[in-house]
Amino acid sequence: MIEASAGPRSAVRAAAQRQRILCAAQKCFVDRGFHAASMATIAQTADMSPGLIYRYFRGKSEIILAIIEQQLEVARERIGELHATSDLAGALAGSYGKSADCNSEHISPPLFLELSAQATRDPQIAAASRASDAAVRAAFVQVLTRSQAEGGYGLSKAEAAGRALMLMCLFEGLKVREAREPQIDRRMLRAALEQVLAAIFQPPRQPS
Repeated sequence: MIEASAGPRSAVRAAAQRQRILCAAQKCFVDRGFHAASMATIAQTADMSPGLIYRYFRGKSEIILAIIEQQLEVARERIGELHATSDLAGALAGSYGKSADCNSEHISPPLFLELSAQATRDPQIAAASRASDAAVRAAFVQVLTRSQAEGGYGLSKAEAAGRALMLMCLFEGLKVREAREPQIDRRMLRAALEQVLAAIFQPPRQPS
């Protein structure tokens, strides 16, 4: 990433400019696809000059890396709130099919698919995606292994590792399903999620 400028006076403006570019890029990636969305198109969408964008990012790959990093931070925050969420199934069913912009807490299905596809073509993005996935899984394991008194679920590391993997498969699968079937029956979805999540978050088995 290119540092736009240094010093505390410019920090707020630089952060706002970067977010403006990321928002424009996400819109372009969704509307046009990664390869058809040029830096010039992103600049036009952000209503700024291409030269200004290059002060912050060297190219589209670097913008994608920033989006992946941003989504990781959102994921960590949401995972940390898992135990406090009394109705995770309802929250997931309620957010399913809702439009998501760059400031949303969840990534839009088309953008998720674009990033996943680009990770199969670009080694740098693939490495960043794997690192992000590893961090998300570790965050899930941390919550699942934490004692119930500490706001966790008290699972062993072996149990938590498998259930963390299933949670990731569930959330990612929901994104794919949302892209293919945005008008799914919400009551059916919620009922199915309640059954699956109950199994994932069930207390550890006690030795007989």
